[in-house]
Amino acid sequence: VQLQASGGGLVQAGGSLRLSCVASGRSISSIRMGWFRQAPGKEREFVASIHYAGRLRSYADSVQGRFTISRDNAKDTVFLQMNSLKPEDTAVYYCATYITGGAFSLVSSYNYWGQGTLVTVSS
Repeated sequence: VQLQASGGGLVQAGGSLRLSCVASGRSISSIRMGWFRQAPGKEREFVASIHYAGRLRSYADSVQGRFTISRDNAKDTVFLQMNSLKPEDTAVYYCATYITGGAFSLVSSYNYWGQGTLVTVSS
């Protein structure tokens, strides 16, 4: 599976961005997906995860209520709508495919990763 993330950019605090992650090589319609982020000098951290049918969604406490993960299986695409952005949301955002059985929030529970898209939030 190849994952291509896009939609990042520079935005002022309080603004919004919508990230997209398009899969190719094989369909992701039966795969739980996740978004992670990595700020400069920090470890990669969990942001959100969505069940393959979109029924169950999990969020990091830091983004709960501000970010929404969704998917369009017909287009093999996963989205991350980010509202009320804060400077601390600045990071490279990655999408990834989940390996059945692991905890949703662990980097090790995901195998295929996109190249990342940079989100910069100015104060």
